[in-house]
Amino acid sequence: MTHAPPETASPDRILTGVVLMLGFCVTAPLLDVAAKLASSSVPVGQITAARFVVQCLLMAPVVWMMGLTLRVARGQLLALVLRAVFLLVSTFCFIAAIRVMPLADALAIAFIAPFIVLLIGKYYLGEDVGPRRVGAAIVGFVGVLFVIQPSFAAFGALSLFPLGTAVAFALYILVTRGLSRRVHPVTLQFHTGLFASLMCLPVLMLAEGTGSLLLDPVWPQDIAWLWLFGVGFFAALSHMMMTYALSLAPSATLAPMQYLELPMATLLGYLVFADFPNRLSLAGIVIIIAAGLYMIHRERVTARQSHSAQVIPPI
Repeated sequence: MTHAPPETASPDRILTGVVLMLGFCVTAPLLDVAAKLASSSVPVGQITAARFVVQCLLMAPVVWMMGLTLRVARGQLLALVLRAVFLLVSTFCFIAAIRVMPLADALAIAFIAPFIVLLIGKYYLGEDVGPRRVGAAIVGFVGVLFVIQPSFAAFGALSLFPLGTAVAFALYILVTRGLSRRVHPVTLQFHTGLFASLMCLPVLMLAEGTGSLLLDPVWPQDIAWLWLFGVGFFAALSHMMMTYALSLAPSATLAPMQYLELPMATLLGYLVFADFPNRLSLAGIVIIIAAGLYMIHRERVTARQSHSAQVIPPI
C-alpha cells in the first residue's frame, strides 16, 4: 500500500518491518475467527458492517492525534469510493464463505488475488509480465480447483464465494496502487471504513424484517458483541501493521511472509472449530503457496535485471 523503502534501509528498520508483517500474519486470521464465531447468530451483512464501522471509529482518533487532514481531492473521491466498494464486496463474500467452510480452504482460494492482479496487469493494463509469471498464475488457479472441488461437493455454490473475494480484492489492490501515492495510509484506512459504512448501513435498514439470512439485522446477544468488535478491531490492527511494515522494509522481503497467514488460519481453524482441510484441499493449498512464492521470485529476478540494465551502461 505504500512505497517500498530504498535498498539502503537500516537493518533495524527492516527487522521492525519483518516483525510487523509477522504480526499481520497472526492478527489477520483472528479477524476471520471472530467473523466465523459471530456468523452463528449474526447475519453476514451485519458482520460486514460491523467490520467497517468499528474500523472507522478506531481510526478517527488516530487521524486526529496524527494531525492528518480528512479533506478529499475531487479527483480522488471516485477512487476512494471504488476502493471501499471492492473491499466491501470482498469482505462480504469471504464472511459468507467461512460461515460453512474451513478458514484455510476459503483463505487459500482468496489467495489467488495476486494472480488475478498479474493477469489484469498484463492483458488489460499492458504491463510487462513474462511467460513464467503467467505460468505461475495458471498453476495457482489449478491449485484453487483442488481446493474448490471437495468444498463444492460439501457446501455447494457457497464454496465459490471466495472467488468473489479474490476478484474484488484484486480490484481493490489495483485501486490502492494509485491512491497510496497520494493519500496517507491512515487516512486511507479511515475513508475506506467511512465510505463502506455509509454503504452498508442503509442496506441493512432496508433489509430489516425481510427474513434474509444474509442481510436481515438482529440484536446481537451476549458475547456476539465481542465477536463483532473483534472483526473491526483485528481488521484495523492487521492492516495498519501491514501498511507500516511495507513502509519500513522492502516489499520483496515481506511479500513471501504473507503466505504464513495460511498455516496460521489452518491452526486457528483446527483449534477453535475443529476444521482441517482434507488431503485434496491441502494439496491445493501447497500448490497455491508454491506458485505464489515462485511468482514473487520471478518478480525479484525481473527487478534485478531491470536495475542492472539501468545501472550498467552497454558495452
